[in-house]
Amino acid sequence: MELAQVRLLVSDFGACYRFYADVLGLKPQAGSEQGPYEKFSPAGGGAGIALQDRAMMAEVLGELGESATGHRSLVVLRVDDLDSYCEQVTGRGGVLVHGPAPMTERMRVAHLKDPEDNIVELQEWLLLRG
Repeated sequence: MELAQVRLLVSDFGACYRFYADVLGLKPQAGSEQGPYEKFSPAGGGAGIALQDRAMMAEVLGELGESATGHRSLVVLRVDDLDSYCEQVTGRGGVLVHGPAPMTERMRVAHLKDPEDNIVELQEWLLLRG
C-alpha cells in the first residue's frame, strides 16, 4: 500500500487552486484552475495534495452536502527554513495565523488557512538542521 495523496473537498476551486499554487508554491500536475480536480506536489517527496470540487463529489457521496462547516483538515508541509518560507508565503499573499514558533524542542511550526479554512501547518524539523 502507498499513500498517493491527501484530497481536500472544496467549494471555491479557483481560490483554493491559486492558494496552493501561488501562495504555497506547490506545482500543479495538469494546470486545471477550473477543476474539478487538481493534484499539487512539493519539489521533493512523492505524496501530494489534491483538490476535488465538493459538489462533484457530493454527486457520488450524497452525504457530503454542498458545504462543510468548521475545521475539516490539517495539511502538514515540512520545510527546511521556516522563517524564510514564511516570508515567501506572506509575500505571496498568505496570512499566518500562528508562528513561526516552537511546538516542541524538536520542531518549529507556523499555521495559515487556505480560502476554505483548511489549516496548513508548516514544520521545520530542528533535528535535521546541521
